[in-house]
Amino acid sequence: MTADTVTRPHLDPAALAADIRRWAVELGFSAAGIADTDLAEHEARLLDWLDRGWHGEMEYMARHGTRRSRPAELVPGTVRVISVRMDYRPPGAAPAESVLDDGNRAYISRYALGRDYHKLMRNRLQRLADRIKAATGPFGYRAFVDSAPVLEKALAEKAGLGWIGKHTNLLSREAGSWYFLGELYTDLPLPVDAPGEAHCGTCTACIEACPTRAIVGPYQLDARRCISYHTIELQGPIPEEFRPLIGNRIYGCDDCQLVCPWNRFSQPTELADFAARHGLDAASLCDLFAWNEAEFLARMEGSAIRRIGHERWLRNIAVALGNAPTSEAVVSALRSRAADPSALVREHVHWALARHGQDVAGHKSQVTRPSK
Repeated sequence: MTADTVTRPHLDPAALAADIRRWAVELGFSAAGIADTDLAEHEARLLDWLDRGWHGEMEYMARHGTRRSRPAELVPGTVRVISVRMDYRPPGAAPAESVLDDGNRAYISRYALGRDYHKLMRNRLQRLADRIKAATGPFGYRAFVDSAPVLEKALAEKAGLGWIGKHTNLLSREAGSWYFLGELYTDLPLPVDAPGEAHCGTCTACIEACPTRAIVGPYQLDARRCISYHTIELQGPIPEEFRPLIGNRIYGCDDCQLVCPWNRFSQPTELADFAARHGLDAASLCDLFAWNEAEFLARMEGSAIRRIGHERWLRNIAVALGNAPTSEAVVSALRSRAADPSALVREHVHWALARHGQDVAGHKSQVTRPSK
């Protein structure tokens, strides 16, 4: 943060805060709020989560120490955080439940069906900063969209955009949880919004719906059990105990959101950027498994999925094919990669073939498919 922080007596902080909320909506955000930087309560929860080892291999969660929970340590001079929300539920996408119920189709988390949100939101945050600068003169700020150690959900809750639900996602009474979050750290001493109030009540639908029991208790998530962690963050083999539970989810998992009663109030986004591309809302597992690396990179250009790379893409689909109904097409697709150059892919393909009672050579094996 490099701009001056001198007093601006000509500015009305309350009027500026109202303008910021209005400008944010005009720029395509669904809502905006303003928070202070006191995250002591959330810092204690973060440190406890890390101490339990629930972050798994996500070493970056611990790497930055308290800079994640103390904004002024990350960006000196920060006194307020402008938190923004952008809805992403893709319009016209195949119903999530119908895809999950079809073992031959690939389920991809709804947030990743369209274009990557990072660049889109950062550009709009920059435009918001430009509008603020036009009104205030130079000021200190930095924009973040999953690009730094930031407790985005805690800040959004403090900014009044919602509350952190029992599944640890942010919830809004007006929009459920189908949205992205972004932040502007700033040195402007703006008035803050009232924090969001919890409205989960006695509901435990998200806890009961989690396929791998990753939500070990209200507001407690063991990422090491989470399907999103295994299909996106985990670099190596997916533990065998979780493979049958993954079903046909090849990138992320939305189950805890799909059952949340508050999501009945969510609306499809009006942003064409988040519409499903390449038929990914209900694509065939066999078709996706046939993509070579060049095809994967070309079709995933501008997608959040591209970051996992072709090897893990195949790893994830192999698991889903292992869980698919046994058919000649499924077994043939798996055999086509039984000798894949990647040891990671081969191991998951061999596991999947065994699930269908086949060995690598294409003969029936002694392994029988576990009952679901």
